[in-house]
Amino acid sequence: MESRGLGISVIYGVIAIFIFAIVSSLIFSVLLTFTSLQESSLQYAVTTVSFISLFAGGFITGKKGKEKGWFIGTATGLIYSAIIFLFQYLGLDSLFSTEQIIYHICYIITAMMGGILGVNMSSSRT
Repeated sequence: MESRGLGISVIYGVIAIFIFAIVSSLIFSVLLTFTSLQESSLQYAVTTVSFISLFAGGFITGKKGKEKGWFIGTATGLIYSAIIFLFQYLGLDSLFSTEQIIYHICYIITAMMGGILGVNMSSSRT
């Protein structure tokens, strides 16, 4: 597949990640608003949902791209992390902490694994 097709598939994956993140953020905010749950009690759930969304975005990228799953999955994770970094740096005037760097490295690896699995689950391989 040409590089344009791979780029489009990465964009689909990143958009899927952000859609999943927006929906899950809405659900968590409703839970926090209308129940007695505290933010600290949802920490592991939020982390789990984050990893699932990165994996799903990588999977969509791999399924759409149909080749080079490790490459396009990594690109999806890198673009996601770059957008989050730019939002945090430009909007909040702070850099990533060491903990955030570790999380984003794991996010990139998770998206890469999703991309690999997405390519291997693709039905129309040639």
